[in-house]
Amino acid sequence: MKVVETLKRREVDLALLLVAALWGASYLTAKTLTEHATVLSVLSIRFSITSIAMFIIWTFKRTSISRAEWILGTCLGSVQALIIYCETAGVSRTTATNAGLIISLCIVLTPILESVASKNWLPRSFFVAAVMAVVGVGLLVSDNGFSAPSIGDWLMLAAAFVRAIHVTAMGHLTKSKNFSSVSITFLQSLTCALIFLLVAGHNTVDAIRTFHSAQWFEISFLSLFAGAFAFLLTLWGIRRTSSSRASLLLGTEPVWAVIVGVVLGGEKLLVLGAIGAVLIVGATYVGQEIELNHRTKEIF
Repeated sequence: MKVVETLKRREVDLALLLVAALWGASYLTAKTLTEHATVLSVLSIRFSITSIAMFIIWTFKRTSISRAEWILGTCLGSVQALIIYCETAGVSRTTATNAGLIISLCIVLTPILESVASKNWLPRSFFVAAVMAVVGVGLLVSDNGFSAPSIGDWLMLAAAFVRAIHVTAMGHLTKSKNFSSVSITFLQSLTCALIFLLVAGHNTVDAIRTFHSAQWFEISFLSLFAGAFAFLLTLWGIRRTSSSRASLLLGTEPVWAVIVGVVLGGEKLLVLGAIGAVLIVGATYVGQEIELNHRTKEIF
C-alpha cells in the first residue's frame, strides 16, 4: 500500500514539475515568436486558441456561469492582459533567462501585498529574503558589467508587481466563494483574446499569413501546452498534494527558464549573472518557506 501511495505521489510531483517546465520554456518560445510578429499579434493568436480550448473544456464541465463570475472573470482578465503584455514585451527585449528569473519575484511580492491587505505583517526574516532577491536581480541584469537594466528587464519587473497584485486580489475576491476555476479561467482567457484582437487590429491577420509551421508549433505550445493543458494539470496535481508541496514544485519555473534559455536558446550567464540567479531562486524559496510557516502558525 505504501509503495502505491509513493508511486502516486511521484506521479503528482512529476506532473507539477512538468507544468513548471512548460511555463519555464514559454519565455524562450515567446521571445522567438516576437522575432516573427508583433507582440500584440502573437498574444491575440495565442489567447484566441487558448480561449477555444478552454471553451471546449468548459462545455465538458457543463457548469453555468453566474453574473458574479462574468464580472470577476472579465475584471481579472483585463488585469491579466496587462501582465501578459508586459511579460511578452519584456522577454522580447531581454533574455529568456532574465525574464524567467525576474518574474519569479512575484513569489516574494505576493505575500508582502497579502500582509498589507490583511494587516498581518510577515517576520523580519522574510524581508531579508526579499532584499536578497532584489540584490540578485541587480546582479543578474549587470551580468556583463554594472549598468542600468534594459527596458525588457523593467517590463518584467512591472509584470512581477502587477502579477502579485492580481494574485492577491484574486485570492481575496474568491475567498469563501463557490466560483468555478474552469469558468473563471475561460473568462480570463476570452477577455485577454478580445482585448489583444481589438488592439492588434490587422497585425493579427498579417501574422497569420506569414506564420510557417515552426511558428504555428510555437504558438500551439504556448496556447495549448503551456496554457490550457498546464492549467488542467495544475488543478489535477494541487487536488492530490499539499499546497506547500505544490508551491515548491511550481516554484521551480525560473530554474527551468534558465535551463531552457541556456541549453536551447544559447544564452549565457557569466559570474555575476550566475550569482544573481542563485540569489533569486534561493531567496524566493526561503521566503516562500518563511511565509508558509508564518501562515501555518496563524492558523493553529
